[in-house]
Amino acid sequence: MLYMKKLLGEERRAFLLNLLKTEETAITGTELAKRASVSRQVIVNDIALLKARNEPIIATSQGYLYFNQHESVQNYERQIAALHTSEQTEDELNTLVDAGITVKDVTVEHPVYGEITANIMVKNRFDVQQFLKKLQETNASPLMALTDGAHLHTISAPSEAQLDLAEKLLKEKGYLLS
Repeated sequence: MLYMKKLLGEERRAFLLNLLKTEETAITGTELAKRASVSRQVIVNDIALLKARNEPIIATSQGYLYFNQHESVQNYERQIAALHTSEQTEDELNTLVDAGITVKDVTVEHPVYGEITANIMVKNRFDVQQFLKKLQETNASPLMALTDGAHLHTISAPSEAQLDLAEKLLKEKGYLLS
C-alpha cells in the first residue's frame, strides 16, 4: 500500500486521480485520506473539484471509483422498475448479482425534487453485503422508503440474455413493478 508525504493542492489531486484510475476496486475516503496524509474532508473537497472537471468519479457505498466507460467491457444496460419492501432489498440485489448483473444505481421519483438517483455499483454478494452494512451502520433508509418501495434500477451485464434472465427472476419473485 502506497502512502505519500503530505501533498498540496493540484499535486494531491493528481495523486488521487492516478490512484483511482489504477485501483480496480472502490477506495474509501478514509483510505484516500490516509494515503494522501490529509483529512477525509480534504478528500471530499478534492473529489468534488475533480468531478467538477468532468472526471468520471463516482461515490458508492464502498468508496470512490473512477469509471472510464471507454476502457470497460462492452455491457448492455436496461432500466427496470421494482416494487418491494425494505426487508426484501437484500434478496432483490442478490438475485440480480447472482445472474451476473451489475446494479449501477437506484432512482426514485420525489414529489418535490423530481428524480433522485444514487449510485450503488454492486456486482457480487460481497458488494451487496457492504452496501447493506453501510445502510445499517449509518441508520440510513434506502431511497425506496420515500416511495413506499417503488424504484428504478439501471442494471448492466455483458449480454442481453443476462438482463432478460435477471428480469425473469425478479418477476418470479414478484419484485417487478407491473
